[in-house]
Amino acid sequence: MTDLLIRDCQVLQIAARTPQAVVLHEQDIVIHGNRIQLIQPTNLADPSHFRQVIEAHGMLAMPGLINTHAHVPMVLWRGLAEDVSIDRWFNDYIWQLEGNLKPDDVYWGTLLGQIEMIEGGVTSVADHYFHMNLAAQAVERVGTRALLGWAMFGSQGVEAIEQAAEFVRRWQGVANGRIRTCIAPHAPYTCDDDFLRASAEQAEKLGVGLHIHAAENMEQTRVSLEKRGLTPIQVLEQTGILNLPTIVAHACGAHPDDIEILSQHRVGIAHAPKTYLKLAMDIAPVLDFRRAGIAVGLATDGAVSNNTLDIWESLRLIALMQKDRANSAEVMTIPEALYIATRDSARVFGLDGELGTIEPGCLADIILVDLDGVHHQPLHSVEATLVYNTRASDVQTVIVDGKLIMRDRHLLTIDKLEVTRHAQTNMERLARRQADRRIQTYNL
Repeated sequence: MTDLLIRDCQVLQIAARTPQAVVLHEQDIVIHGNRIQLIQPTNLADPSHFRQVIEAHGMLAMPGLINTHAHVPMVLWRGLAEDVSIDRWFNDYIWQLEGNLKPDDVYWGTLLGQIEMIEGGVTSVADHYFHMNLAAQAVERVGTRALLGWAMFGSQGVEAIEQAAEFVRRWQGVANGRIRTCIAPHAPYTCDDDFLRASAEQAEKLGVGLHIHAAENMEQTRVSLEKRGLTPIQVLEQTGILNLPTIVAHACGAHPDDIEILSQHRVGIAHAPKTYLKLAMDIAPVLDFRRAGIAVGLATDGAVSNNTLDIWESLRLIALMQKDRANSAEVMTIPEALYIATRDSARVFGLDGELGTIEPGCLADIILVDLDGVHHQPLHSVEATLVYNTRASDVQTVIVDGKLIMRDRHLLTIDKLEVTRHAQTNMERLARRQADRRIQTYNL
């Protein structure tokens, strides 16, 4: 018997190179093991030959969404840093709040964030945070896919790099390959050059990539040029970070010369537009990145600068903000936005051709989206409604690595009530702000 049949669905397919979206109607998807085996017209397969059958009733099957940069456990501080500038956000709020963090908080915070992402159709996340062995345990339990990096500050010394390396050695490829790892120095403004070089050398030794914040806004780039004569991106190049596959979070302050540098390396940009609006940061030059051939993936960042882990919001905002930045309604078209949300996000995530598309041989990370809601009607264009109308709650069923983890909005691998209750019991402790417990200082 074959493992899983998704019966009578529509299938979203995105062309491999030129952004172009096609919707196939009345299709069956056959899944064997953790991969897609066949896509064929409905009624060619005998349902009795399958261990599980999902009657899709015309719902849209599309690749599971990929969150290319997040700090998932920060859902624990959602709503505690509102209406403040970026320097106050760090110094007066986040890095004080994180002084309360205990390893166990990362486990429960990861589970809480994973539930939110599953319910919104996010099947993979590149997570950059602390105590990542606990995050890995949560991912293993809940059944999603993750690229995990243990965040490090230069002030922690080389011991932090060895701790991160030990994490990589323990968790790389675990859970049937659902868990991958990377080395994750925080940023050029919190890590000196020697620390960045040592991080790159360790990543090369371990055979993994890197995940780092850089050029988060133009002010960071301006200060770096003033102090050092180098942009943050140039610092990454000179310290060897860019010699390895690297996720660069944000790059809103990238100069044209930086874009040329990034185009010559195996770099993906994680783009979190809601954070940029909320913290009054600059709007990243996504169109310029793409013209230079640089992969761009959708991201949420943490829920303290975004308030949700909803990639549908990021999808809408990338289209709207790039139109506004270019002063042209004709750029960042619907097919291009969908390409970024699927194939390009998979490229940033490091699984180009494995994720981001529904094709035979690809990993079976698939979501079913119900487009019958009144906010989709009348449904003239499936592609347009995905970009501009779809809500996280439209996602009905989620499959990761060939296994059902949510069916008809019912979570199958985790008890949501248990997780939310646990998070609520620690709210008072986690919400205390004490300057003497601040873990780092934002001082460019």
